[in-house]
Amino acid sequence: MEATANTGTEGKVWGGGNQPLNASYGKMMMWFFILSDALTFSGFLVAYGFSRFKNIDTWPIADEVFTHVPFFHGNYPMYYVAFMTFILIMSSVTMVLAVDAGHKLQKTKVIWYMLLTVIGGLIFVGSQAWEWATFIKGDYGAIETRSGKILQFVDADDHKKRVAIGDIANPMAKEREQHQSKDGIWYMKESPLPSYEVKEVVSGFMENPNVLVRIEDINEKGEKIVLDRAASEAALKSGVEVVEGANLIHNEYGNRLFADFFFFITGFHGFHVFSGVVINIVIFLNVILGTYERRGHYEMVEKVGLYWHFVDLVWVFVFTFFYLV
Repeated sequence: MEATANTGTEGKVWGGGNQPLNASYGKMMMWFFILSDALTFSGFLVAYGFSRFKNIDTWPIADEVFTHVPFFHGNYPMYYVAFMTFILIMSSVTMVLAVDAGHKLQKTKVIWYMLLTVIGGLIFVGSQAWEWATFIKGDYGAIETRSGKILQFVDADDHKKRVAIGDIANPMAKEREQHQSKDGIWYMKESPLPSYEVKEVVSGFMENPNVLVRIEDINEKGEKIVLDRAASEAALKSGVEVVEGANLIHNEYGNRLFADFFFFITGFHGFHVFSGVVINIVIFLNVILGTYERRGHYEMVEKVGLYWHFVDLVWVFVFTFFYLV
């Protein structure tokens, strides 16, 4: 009698018996993982927001950084990032349809919708890898000053038109040799040499009166400040290094913290998407083999669907913080 009473009491606490809230153990654990991961991403984005607010006057403008589209040359601000976002959201839609088909035990539909989800995830991961490569490689180049500030070059008539250092540099007939391990016992690995030296860029700048220098600082209109010719020449005197692209040390687009956060947060999210694609492929193969049909339910599809929706939702916040705000 006592055992029966205790069992009845336990059943009333959650209403699900050994399945609290009528959710299976696996589904509950997925929710716990999503909650902890959401707190992690929240911490990263809060840190990003704090750093941006602290350096708001020198923070790069997304519309001037993410302007590339594969196989096309030109200035297309945010187009490709918007395409990536659309693909990821649509993959979330196909996942919803896969879960719904699983509830109805429609194996064929689950297969097709899971396949579309995997394809969408692969397109997003590939696009993000391309975006990273483009961001690292750079497009125009810049000069870094002793204080770590970035000096970019723009057309004197159209301040929104960037000028590449390769278009103005005046190469000098001097052989540049990169240090190698055979140079000595105290050798340390040297980063790749930039395409030009500071004096070559400055020399070319002096011969091109239609080029001005643009600094990191933003004016009240939300635009980077462009110096006049005299101020441009004075600013270049403090230049110490040519910067091409972005990495964890230098950033041709402006404040180096922007690149640090970009690599860390988008990389962390990209790892989540890649992991989700791998898991989706495993589930997809199990669906084809009829594993879940024999079990009589497609709960595994639903559980991986929860993870996929979470990854998509996180990207909405990352997209908003990095690209829109």
